[in-house]
Amino acid sequence: MGADAKNAMKVEMTEAAAKRIAKIVASEPGKIALRVAVEGGGCSGFSYKFDLTDSRNDDDVSVERDGATVLIDDLSLVYMGGSVIDFVDDLMGQSFQIRNPNAVASCGCGTSFSI
Repeated sequence: MGADAKNAMKVEMTEAAAKRIAKIVASEPGKIALRVAVEGGGCSGFSYKFDLTDSRNDDDVSVERDGATVLIDDLSLVYMGGSVIDFVDDLMGQSFQIRNPNAVASCGCGTSFSI
């Protein structure tokens, strides 16, 4: 796999997301990371699932920043390559958001998308 292909599969997280993830994981005994997965369903075809996890799978890709770890399985990475995980705190509330360049459409709540 060339450098361009590897960069296309890369997922990043913002400083805000890293701080929030580190804080959440630290408050949950035994948990080591936030797992982000893509599942079928949702109003636009695919949806993101966020879970705290206490283990790492063999096929997980690890995204790390400022003491925070996000784990993404190989299959989900296919749909999330090039994405940026962010944490937004605004008038609409607090939420993790994924800016996914592969998505051609997404729902208003930002938790589902289509390719």
